[in-house]
Amino acid sequence: MFSSSTMDRSLRNVLVISFGFLLLFTAYGGLQSLQSSLYSEEGLGVTALSTLYGGMLLSSMFLPPLLIDRLGCKGTIILSMCGYVAFSVGNFFASWYTLIPTSILLGLGAAPLWSAQCTYLTIMGNTHAEKAGKRGKDVVNQYFGIFFLIFQSSGVWGNLISSLVFGQTPSQGSGVLAVLMIAVFLEPIRDVQRESEGKKRSPPFWSTLLSTFKLYRDKRLCLLILLPLYSGLQQGFLSSEYTRSYVTCALGIQFVGYVMICFSATDALCSVLYGKVSQYTGRVVLYVLGAVTHVSCMIALLLWRPRADQLAVFFVFSGLWGVADAVWQTQNNALYGVLFEKSKEAAFANYRLWEALGFVIAFGYSTFLCVRIKLYILLGVLSLTMAAYGLVEWVESKNPIRPHAPGQANQAEDEEKIQTKM
Repeated sequence: MFSSSTMDRSLRNVLVISFGFLLLFTAYGGLQSLQSSLYSEEGLGVTALSTLYGGMLLSSMFLPPLLIDRLGCKGTIILSMCGYVAFSVGNFFASWYTLIPTSILLGLGAAPLWSAQCTYLTIMGNTHAEKAGKRGKDVVNQYFGIFFLIFQSSGVWGNLISSLVFGQTPSQGSGVLAVLMIAVFLEPIRDVQRESEGKKRSPPFWSTLLSTFKLYRDKRLCLLILLPLYSGLQQGFLSSEYTRSYVTCALGIQFVGYVMICFSATDALCSVLYGKVSQYTGRVVLYVLGAVTHVSCMIALLLWRPRADQLAVFFVFSGLWGVADAVWQTQNNALYGVLFEKSKEAAFANYRLWEALGFVIAFGYSTFLCVRIKLYILLGVLSLTMAAYGLVEWVESKNPIRPHAPGQANQAEDEEKIQTKM
């Protein structure tokens, strides 16, 4: 029988991992937003970001399933967080010799960090839902909503520090606190996993290493790769192009942090809202909302000629961008967790792979394509993304996965049937 202690335990773990990420990204978030503007000489800032996401792209191919299998989600999170702390330290002595190596280190740890976090929340959500008699996707959505509410507020605090004391960066002490919080208070996920799925034998090393690529046999994943790709592209546009070509040019670099605070605040509030209402509206409605909002913003940016006396407009754009980004963050992660429940680690590794590629592309063409072309690219990719996503939803509606009670047939059988029919 379901007890309140189970709910308290699950929520406690969700809050621990959320506040751990809050502390970590309070230091990192402000740094990322200012890279392209603060270190613009010889393209150091953009190069550092490109290198970072290049490292993330490489690590996404192999490291997440391997580290999660060997270290567990908790151990993977702790190890990966150390890369972020190193990057924060590197920014205090910013040069080509400090930013590039620490960017590589952070990039290698970023994919395992996020994959472990998504895997952890998915397992916790499904475990809680099974014991409470609820739908797994609803609880997973709520947990991701809570996480992104707390996590996205890191952008508020990090950018606030950077804006009030311009030229200074948030202290790396908050990153150390994040590592300590996870190490002391977060419950190891393997214990929860054994309760929900039973103890199982570890797969061979090479099977785990290549599991990210093996998942491409599922045609749903092949169609959904555009979702994380677009997520990376649109985040890269906001953090590099919007902050530099719109805000810095018209208002000055001192306003970058405040504009990004508006983005982070709306993103955080909408994240928890979407996590709650998705059980009533369904995810399709939210995806349509995100797509329409971003298309409207892009068209307006194509027509807009920014001026310093239009201060409020800069915040309106960043706020609306946050409204849409909250859809991609909460719904994308929950969607991957629900559709690929039996291959969570590999699925989230693939997600980070394509999101990192989106960032790399965005930062890569940042220096030689004009803003108008970049907006056209975003519009085109978004259109293809929604078409591919719609096809997956159509297939899912034709082949719904039946919920199983504890002890009944494995859900993987239903997933295999869907894969063969596509």
